[in-house]
Amino acid sequence: MQLQGILPFAHSLLSGCLKTGDIAVDGTMGNGNDTLFLAQLVGETGKVYAFDIQAAALLATERRLREADVLTRVSLIQVGHENLAQYVPQNVAAAVFNFGYLPRGNHAITTLPETSLQAIQSALNLLKINGLLVLVVYHGHEMGKLESHAINHFVEQLPQNAFRVLRYEFVNQANCPPYILAIEKLTVLS
Repeated sequence: MQLQGILPFAHSLLSGCLKTGDIAVDGTMGNGNDTLFLAQLVGETGKVYAFDIQAAALLATERRLREADVLTRVSLIQVGHENLAQYVPQNVAAAVFNFGYLPRGNHAITTLPETSLQAIQSALNLLKINGLLVLVVYHGHEMGKLESHAINHFVEQLPQNAFRVLRYEFVNQANCPPYILAIEKLTVLS
C-alpha cells in the first residue's frame, strides 16, 4: 500500500461518502477541480453548490464544468463562503474547502480565519448525519499560519459525541505542506 497524497486522499474521502443524488458543497471553488469532481460523484440527480469571491475562479470553473458537460448540476455562487448557509439546503452529504489563495492567482487575496470559521460552522450545521466535511489547509504563507491555528483550535473543541475529526498530514516534508482535517458528523446537537 502507498500513502495517498493530500489531494488524492481528500478525493478518496469524498468519493467514499457521496453517491448519485446527493448534495455537495465546494466552499472554495478556485479553478474548479473539486467542483468538477463533486459534480461527477453526485450525478445528474445530485446538486453541487460552489463558492468563490473571485470572478476569475467562477469563469475557470464554469469553463471546466461546461467542457465536462456537468454545468447543469452545479450552482456557481460569487460570494464569500461564510454566506453558504443562505444558498445551501440541509442534508449536505459532503463539503470540501481548500483554505489559502487561488492557485496562479493573486496571493494577496486569501481565505481569512474569521470567515473560514463561519463557513466551517455553517457547513457542519448543514451536514446530514454521517456527512463529511473535508478541509485542506494550506499554511505555508502568513495568513495561512493564522488560519491554520484558528481552524485547529476550532476542530479540537468539537464535541466527540457529535463529531469525529481526523488529521492527515505528512510531517517530515519541507515548506509547510498542506494537511487535511476530515470531520464526520455523528449526530445533531440540540
